[in-house]
Amino acid sequence: MSGTTAPRSTRDRSWWGWGWADAHPDDAECGALGALVPGTLARPLPVPEVADLHIGRPAVRAPRSLAPLVTYDPRPRAAHAMGKAYRDVARALRGRPGRIPDLVAHPTRDRHVADLLEWAAEREVAVIPYGGGSSVVGGVEYRGQAHRAVLSLDLTAMDRILEIDTVGRAARIQAGILGPALEARLRPHGLTLRHFPQSFEFSTLGGWLATRAGGHYATVRTHIDDFTQSLSVVTPAGTSTSWRLPASGAGPSPDSLFLGSEGSLGVITEAWMRLQERPRYKASASVSFADLHAALPAVRALAQSDLAPANCRLLDPGEAALSGAARDGRAVLVLGFESATAPVDERLGQALDLARAHGGRPAPDPADSAAPEDSAVGAWRSAFLRMPYLRDGLARMGAVAETFETATTWDRLPALIDAVRQEVGAAALKATGHPAMVNCRLTHVYPDGAAPYFTVIAGGRPGDEVAVWDDLKAVASDVLHRHRATITHHHAVGRDHRPHYDLQRPDPFALALHAVKQALDPQGILNPGVLVGD
Repeated sequence: MSGTTAPRSTRDRSWWGWGWADAHPDDAECGALGALVPGTLARPLPVPEVADLHIGRPAVRAPRSLAPLVTYDPRPRAAHAMGKAYRDVARALRGRPGRIPDLVAHPTRDRHVADLLEWAAEREVAVIPYGGGSSVVGGVEYRGQAHRAVLSLDLTAMDRILEIDTVGRAARIQAGILGPALEARLRPHGLTLRHFPQSFEFSTLGGWLATRAGGHYATVRTHIDDFTQSLSVVTPAGTSTSWRLPASGAGPSPDSLFLGSEGSLGVITEAWMRLQERPRYKASASVSFADLHAALPAVRALAQSDLAPANCRLLDPGEAALSGAARDGRAVLVLGFESATAPVDERLGQALDLARAHGGRPAPDPADSAAPEDSAVGAWRSAFLRMPYLRDGLARMGAVAETFETATTWDRLPALIDAVRQEVGAAALKATGHPAMVNCRLTHVYPDGAAPYFTVIAGGRPGDEVAVWDDLKAVASDVLHRHRATITHHHAVGRDHRPHYDLQRPDPFALALHAVKQALDPQGILNPGVLVGD
């Protein structure tokens, strides 16, 4: 099969915040959210309008041959100026979105991308590859001064599934396709990529590949790397297309060079991706524990078993209350199993037995066919999808809402969690004068460690919210580095994590990365400041 094009939505995306413009909390809901956080504003900040921004004339104009691909209109330029981190939302609310691109391009084929890169190199134009724009680490904005102009290279017009190999269960897919459209085109074939990050609705295959994104599934195949068969990448030095193979031992993998490169070495334009049959059997349940630390041995035992739950999310009492999964001061473990070939009730039962052996309390009994879906599971699922919108509502009330994730080994995990809670909480109190909520959940678990994900909510300093965010980010990053936890598990490096990424990577690897950057992008036009360079 070839040439299937993804359907497009007619809803409007928010230019300044997360998701759909019509899904944001209204003023009343914002006020209710603000009432839960000490030190917030009396009334919400107004929704920002593009017309209120100062958007200057473009510093360059594309040549006639490229003119059909580009736009200079203010709204798309503003929407492409930044990602969707709290820092980005807070700046937009205050009318300070940062450097706005001079033009936005929408290529539809590899040749367009190559031509745009060639022109940009000749004219000293920085090129920022852009997928769904869901970056929360400063990955899609320009912060430098060295380039005369900025081009946002939006790949979402490259949204076709070019081939589907149903025998080998793989597909050749253009990088600009959004998550829902990708799954919609695979569904008639009974296949799925099975990669569902929280940003799924608003992120692209190319973005997942460029950031080594983690998906929803908590064990075994947790990252997009696991599904990647081969890549096609357009660089200023030429196009790199790796062979489609089930496996290879022929030297370092060429795909590994570009996975996680965040548009700094080349533009991923298409990929062969490994697919799976769509699951037909599913089962889920929740288990409560006295607190998060009491649950860690049970989660570790599950990760080290061969049960391979699709969902194994541990919520501390604060996170459980925030999501509505529990309000009794206990931690909650959300478990889920799925399969395309066989019922999974037995595996769920074994997991619950294991959790009971470690002091867990399952509810309700999944063997009771009359029992409704576990209310904790349903509440968590709803909150998981709604949370980014609520964060933007809190931002409108002047609150600071930060999230960050990491990964470390089981032996280091308890001390790391305690240190983050204590030190980030203290920093928030010092910065704002109000106590902060610092919650933790485990999003992914492995036999040798886990990925804790932290949520920090605090009252801000009116007009100075970004500075507070920067302070908290610095403190959190220092804690992670001191405990030898990675600066990011699945949110990429971008510009916000760059200082601590430089400390984490080995020096010889840094030398090699700089050399690759110079070889593939000698003019330094691709996403300057990400991973390498200034």
